Amino acid sequence: MAEAAPASPWWAGRMAAAFGAPFLWLVCLIYFIQGFRSFVWTAVSYQMKDIMKLSPSTSQFLVSAAFFPWSIKPIYGIVSDCIPIKQRKRVPYLIISSGLSLFPWLIIGLSEHLRSSSNLFTLMLIVQNLGSAMADVVIDAMIAEAVRSAGPEFAGDLQSLSWSSMAVGGIFGSLLGGYALSNLPINVIYIIFSALPLFQLVTCVFVKESPKGFESTIDNAAHDHADDQNIDSAFAGQGSGESFKYASTRRRKGARKKNKRKTLSKRPEGHEKHNNSVNLYSSLKSAFFSLCTAFKQPAILRPMAWFFLSNAAVPNISTVMFYYQTEVLHLEASFLGTARVIGWFSLMLGTYIYNRYLKHKKLRNILMFAHLGLAIITVLDILLVSRLHMQYGIADKYMVLWGSALADAINQFKMMPFLILSGQLCPPGIEGTLFALFMSINNLSSTLGSFLGAALTSALNISSVQFDNLALGLTVQLMGTLLPIGFLFLIPRDVRGLTT
Repeated sequence: MAEAAPASPWWAGRMAAAFGAPFLWLVCLIYFIQGFRSFVWTAVSYQMKDIMKLSPSTSQFLVSAAFFPWSIKPIYGIVSDCIPIKQRKRVPYLIISSGLSLFPWLIIGLSEHLRSSSNLFTLMLIVQNLGSAMADVVIDAMIAEAVRSAGPEFAGDLQSLSWSSMAVGGIFGSLLGGYALSNLPINVIYIIFSALPLFQLVTCVFVKESPKGFESTIDNAAHDHADDQNIDSAFAGQGSGESFKYASTRRRKGARKKNKRKTLSKRPEGHEKHNNSVNLYSSLKSAFFSLCTAFKQPAILRPMAWFFLSNAAVPNISTVMFYYQTEVLHLEASFLGTARVIGWFSLMLGTYIYNRYLKHKKLRNILMFAHLGLAIITVLDILLVSRLHMQYGIADKYMVLWGSALADAINQFKMMPFLILSGQLCPPGIEGTLFALFMSINNLSSTLGSFLGAALTSALNISSVQFDNLALGLTVQLMGTLLPIGFLFLIPRDVRGLTT
């Protein structure tokens, strides 16, 4: 892939010549599956509500716990970077993640006992999310490496391909999910979905990865410390740079001495394994130290603190709204699937509006108006629950559709600046791992917001048959949505929505 791709007037032909058809298929498949997950997670929601008879707060708590693996994504990246398997750092982990994504759905679909036990069912969901999150990290790393080999001119093409695949998967998953629930048993839906991770597993066999010499990869860990020197130069004058450079120099000297001794005498096999283990530990420790050194800088810590607060402070009661829409408004699964399809289209529309009109605006203003817009969406939910919209002849379905469309579009106005600012804040040398950490912070804060919503639901005694306090819960959510506006001083004053 390092050679220049031959010119081709056809975009797909150029991409295939540069990266190879198996790799492109793998990228499309993994991102398509990420979007198509709405197909099976709709079934999970109905499984908890109709079959397990769980309360809204319990369902939200279990789903939030199931998505926790997405909050520790940097761990997967560090492990795959520092611990090759059979001299390869990507494909073996992709095979492992595919297996973790495949077997839980297959087991759930075949075992009625697992489907009826909330603890075992949640455990299977955690394992499945572990596989999905690991695959997401590994494929992002493979994309970065492929672009570095083929040339930066392909970076935008691969990103467009991946996001388009996920959007297509989300649209089809939402459409087919509602239809499947109306015509198929839930366990059959789980089994059908397991075919996609199986295709992903088979595709991994056809993707070639250049072997990275296990010994050389480990022994050259000292060279990775050159990345850490970039951190020192990026944050000059922080005090920790000198000691860090000194430690890095000592490691390099130790590595040279070790290589010199190897040329003089042949090491016993057991001693070589010991050295490999020591250097693995050194490599992992270096990666962790690099993250800590970068993340403690105020220029990184303050904006990330705001984005963390903006999610964690807002109690997410979406599961309660799902119960209300199905139990009180009696909306069908096919309609809710259609609402999610509209949400995917509005997400793409929000991306276009941001790139067309908002990217040159100040970031503080963008985030302020985004949260004001989200507050308006919560007001619409309050009107829906209070039934005030009926006085104006507005049907429930229109309220749900408008709420879904606007919420996804406005959320994109917040997500796009987060992605761009995260890219700006990453110092040279550890961009991939630190960016994964930023995304994990976003995922963790969303998970905490869901736990807060579950606690609020329980405190208000909201159940599958009792929604009297739902309007009060939405009011609390409204106040939580407005709270982060008061902390926008954590965002740099002059930063704009377009990366500089």
